[in-house]
Amino acid sequence: MKTKIITCIICLLLISTPVRPAEKTAALPILEIVKAVTKKVIKAIDLRIQKLQNKTIWLQNAQKKIENVLSKLKLDEISDWTKKQKELYKGYYEELAKVKSIITYYHRIKDITKKQTRLVEEYERAWNLFKQDTHFKDSEIQYMERVYSGILEESVKNIDQIFLILDSFSTQMSDLKRLEIINEAADQIDANYDDLTLFNQQNVMLSLQRAKTEADVNQVKQFYGIP
Repeated sequence: MKTKIITCIICLLLISTPVRPAEKTAALPILEIVKAVTKKVIKAIDLRIQKLQNKTIWLQNAQKKIENVLSKLKLDEISDWTKKQKELYKGYYEELAKVKSIITYYHRIKDITKKQTRLVEEYERAWNLFKQDTHFKDSEIQYMERVYSGILEESVKNIDQIFLILDSFSTQMSDLKRLEIINEAADQIDANYDDLTLFNQQNVMLSLQRAKTEADVNQVKQFYGIP
């Protein structure tokens, strides 16, 4: 459902945005969608981690109280007390283990969204430079825009996978399936990021090849921050 909603928003933005072939300063419509959704996911994860951490503290305090009671009992009383209370306090330990496991998942998911944020930042940095580079024709800038749009649209699918994982904690999804989705999302964002950085490197190399003088080459290197 979230995928369909995001896709519809993308289509509406693309349709409503006029095409300006000679315009080199236009921002990609998909960019704001990626930014907004990524920010929403990070905020949701932070909120859930905070709640789980509070729950962990409460469970750990309960665990300490149980251990304090045990330490005060005589050895011959411990066995009998443990037997009677085992089922009563079993839930504390099981719940604590479950909460810690979920927190681990959330931190893994947050790492994926951070990679998504780096992808957007790398795109913006490179795209703003390429649009100013006089070694590229307008038609080439338009081609870059299409490639970048494709990469960013693919990255939206990663966000949808993350939403699926977040929703899984309120359903009967197995840990194995949840881990499979997390690994798949991580692999996808890595692939998107690698595609973006490779495309950027190729464009920089092309600009360098088109530099006609040594001074021009040095200027290109300085422009892109190449040592």
